Amino acid sequence: MKGALARAHLSMLGVTLIFGLNYSITKSLMTTWLSPFQLVFVRLLGGMLLFWIFQRLFVPEKVERRDLFKLALCGLFGLSLNVSLFYLGLNLTTPVDASIIHVSNPILVLVLSSILIREVITFRKVAGIILGMCGALILILWGRKLQAGTQTALGNVLVVSNMLFYALYLVFIKPLVGKYHTTTILKWVSFFGFLFIVPVSVKPMLSISFASGTWIGWAGLAFVIVLNTFVAYLLINFSLKQLSPTMVSYYTYLQPFLAAATSVTAGMERITLPKVAAALLIFTGVFLVTRERPQKAVSEQVPERQ
Repeated sequence: MKGALARAHLSMLGVTLIFGLNYSITKSLMTTWLSPFQLVFVRLLGGMLLFWIFQRLFVPEKVERRDLFKLALCGLFGLSLNVSLFYLGLNLTTPVDASIIHVSNPILVLVLSSILIREVITFRKVAGIILGMCGALILILWGRKLQAGTQTALGNVLVVSNMLFYALYLVFIKPLVGKYHTTTILKWVSFFGFLFIVPVSVKPMLSISFASGTWIGWAGLAFVIVLNTFVAYLLINFSLKQLSPTMVSYYTYLQPFLAAATSVTAGMERITLPKVAAALLIFTGVFLVTRERPQKAVSEQVPERQ
């Protein structure tokens, strides 16, 4: 069990790195090549094909008919609405603003989890989330200026909506990860996610100029489809077998930390007292959230499917 738990945390570290890089890559794609709905269509189509091929080759598992509605909801929340609203919002706002808004995601997940799947809200969990939020905001905001304007405000509202549906996805998918293999779930989630987005994205897709894509653009698109969709969602669902939705969402706070650590390593920024304080706050929060009632945490975990 300890080994599986360690692998779940390592998986979420990988997801955190992928999502942290995704802000700038996606913004660049929409600025230089693809519109939001064009990118949504290509991403969800590519992700669906990868999930279906992978599942058919390695995990030929069927799902019960009664679970298809739940999988459809997860596809709607976790891919169609989540991805579309994020791209539309990021196209209008900035990566910094979007990352600030996403910092509140663990609180939203904790509240929804307590209502929908009865995850217990405790003082230590709340304290850990608040400490992590403070640390992440220090890293994001220190020495930076926020942009204002009508478009930015609208973009921020869309990103808030994206965050809501991602939180709902984490909560609704949790009961399914113990029943089916991760790839089986994502096969159907990606299918329904793509199906729901086709009516609003097929027309923009027909006007894509594939010839105008540079090698950097194609590399970015490959990152979005393979890593940010296929690999990231596999790792998220795998982690949910061992971790609560709240713990999974807490890794949002590590995105600005990894970005700052990368900048320091590359010589682009220096280690400063605010950065050290922010890191201490984030990892103190990790300690509080992960150390919450170990005996209860075991009971909440879903046995890993063999």
